[in-house]
Amino acid sequence: MLAIFLKTLPFFALIGLGYWAGRTRFFTAEATAYLTKFVFYFALSAMLFRFSANLSLAEVWDSRLVAAYLWGTGFVYGIATLTGFLRRLDVPATAMEAQCAVIGNTGFLGVPMLTLLLGAEAIGPVVLALAVDLIVFSSLIVILITGARDGQLSLRALRTISVGLVKNPMIVAMTLGFIWSGLQIPIPDPMNEFLAILGGAATPGALFAIGASLATKSAEKLHVAGWLSFCKLVLHPAFVGFAALWLFNVDPYKAGVIIAPPRCRSRAMFICWPNIITSGRNVCLPQSLSRHCSASSASALSSRGSPRFSLHPFANTQPAQRPALAAQTEGR
Repeated sequence: MLAIFLKTLPFFALIGLGYWAGRTRFFTAEATAYLTKFVFYFALSAMLFRFSANLSLAEVWDSRLVAAYLWGTGFVYGIATLTGFLRRLDVPATAMEAQCAVIGNTGFLGVPMLTLLLGAEAIGPVVLALAVDLIVFSSLIVILITGARDGQLSLRALRTISVGLVKNPMIVAMTLGFIWSGLQIPIPDPMNEFLAILGGAATPGALFAIGASLATKSAEKLHVAGWLSFCKLVLHPAFVGFAALWLFNVDPYKAGVIIAPPRCRSRAMFICWPNIITSGRNVCLPQSLSRHCSASSASALSSRGSPRFSLHPFANTQPAQRPALAAQTEGR
């Protein structure tokens, strides 16, 4: 236990350093947003491409593992959804709480930490879990929120969701990496070193950005935070573990990898995947709920040239502009 604590301590020291930089305003919110973009679009993509290019999809793919992860995650997602409806929350708020209850910062925190703690063999299972998070549950929250807003799920919304997935740099990096591996093309030494250097910036940059983004958050509705933490730290590992070890007989080592991410990633606060593409408009969630989500994900997942999802109506405006914008919003 002490050995694990000492190995993980540098990760949280980096988060703490980022928090200090954000809290003291040495690192502004704008600086954090640009650092997050660098990590998300460049460093993390390089890391994932390099991992994937050195693996074959046949080695990584495990139908039992995917089924177990989907079963466990879906079960807890359903519990959180039912709880939200019993509390009379609307569909967008319920969907966001369910997302926060099961999905975490696997890309920014889970991949490097699990690789360090469990070895290089953990890369394959954690990449599969990350792919399920991005493709299945990120799409699900889009469908729920846009469907609730428009009263129906249009073909245009489905098309935009598909475009959003195709443009997601993590999905693109993993896909290209597996294609490269499938073609059995050796990575030239200069290219491999370039990817190693660029990918090496992903872990410290991501952890620093997580800490800096948390500095702008304040705790509200602690009973909600406590419930979502319980879902992520207790229920999710328990149900995924039950599915992996008893229902689908997943290899114990791989099962340990997919059970572990909720525990390590939830320490990065509640993260939501706000790649919610709408018909040219922002989707606004209650401020109290948006404060439980990582701002780094919001800024990273909004891409230039496409409609964006905003965790707060004025998340991307300067403080001086907000009163005027609020008046305009209330008048609509």
